[in-house]
Amino acid sequence: MTTPSERLTPRFPGLDTLRAVASIAVVGTHTSFWAGYYGNGTLGAATQRLEVGVAIFFVLSGFLLGFPYVAAARTGQSHDSIGRYFWKRALRILPVYWVVVVAAFVLLPDNRSEPAHRWITNLLLVDLYTSDALPHGLTQMWSLTTEASFYLVLPALMWFLLRVVARRRWRPDRLLLALAASGLVSLLWAGIATPYFDDFDGWANRWLVSYLIWFAAGIALAVVTVDLRAGTSRLTRPVVVLAASPSTCWTAAIALYAIASTPLAGPAGLFLLAPHESVMRTLLYTGVAVLVVLPSVFGDPTSTYARILALPALRHLGHISYSLFCCHIIVLELVSDWTGYELFRGHGIELFALTLGISLVVSELLYRFVEMPFLRLKDARPPTRRSSSEPSANATSSAGTDRSPAQPEGPAQGSTTK
Repeated sequence: MTTPSERLTPRFPGLDTLRAVASIAVVGTHTSFWAGYYGNGTLGAATQRLEVGVAIFFVLSGFLLGFPYVAAARTGQSHDSIGRYFWKRALRILPVYWVVVVAAFVLLPDNRSEPAHRWITNLLLVDLYTSDALPHGLTQMWSLTTEASFYLVLPALMWFLLRVVARRRWRPDRLLLALAASGLVSLLWAGIATPYFDDFDGWANRWLVSYLIWFAAGIALAVVTVDLRAGTSRLTRPVVVLAASPSTCWTAAIALYAIASTPLAGPAGLFLLAPHESVMRTLLYTGVAVLVVLPSVFGDPTSTYARILALPALRHLGHISYSLFCCHIIVLELVSDWTGYELFRGHGIELFALTLGISLVVSELLYRFVEMPFLRLKDARPPTRRSSSEPSANATSSAGTDRSPAQPEGPAQGSTTK
């Protein structure tokens, strides 16, 4: 059964592979921390900044989850009901997450003395807001908690953008302006408000508002994509020209990444950043993530670059990337214990190779025996109420002649909302 959101969302094969790139980058930054490289000059800064993988994840989420709402506003078609949307999001993240949480508490000795309420707060994905530090093996889950927060607010956010800001008409200029404003609010929070929350020991900079700019950037890409497919925008040409050259996009992304690795974006380590450092790092990561994503959204789907990113083996790495993200810290701690590689005592390359290799095997098992069986249930619960955006007269009259977002040029397989 094809759901409304799947009819509205085209396929972008390269985005699967980018998820794999982002996930492996996260593994890299965590093994670098464990090896003690963060304080090692250029190497430490470069490997610590691999956390930019989180920015790529958030931009992808904003794009893929915002797309059905934006496309519905332009075409008048319906998107998933709120009930079905939350059902699919729960199936997507919770089963694997719960398995990993239980594994972390059972397998890692440092967690065995944790009280019962820590089990509950972690299983409910709220431990970030109730504790000073996340449990061993689950320290990366701050970003999953932030992502889940975005899932919760997305329907209300899109309602506000499409009904209040755009006034139920197709007004991409207003939408992009509002998204830019939300990004500014995010930067203001990261640069001004967060340092005053000392009681949270810096955890306030992990709240959704600090990273709303990355999700907003993804939604903005969805707006531009829908407008491009409708053939009505004057805003899309510079984006398309840039996306047509993947080498230019990646070169620019690497340049921004290099700048982010300098003291301009703060020290390499787990420090509460100064306001200007926080703003600079967030902006640079935004640029890196958007530049990396652009060619797979707006580029030529028949190019060599697109064909490479659409290779089944690379895309499969993207399919298991969520499980890789969830399990790799547990694997890292177990590998360190088995090999005797103590914390902050080097062996970064060995730790990365062993952690990534074992984590990929574990991720494959989680994907096959946990993720996929639960994802097959996404249509088991019938939608309670179909939600749609009411099109304007102009949108209604032109919908029959526009290229449908569900009929993109290029390959018919790829990353979409699941």
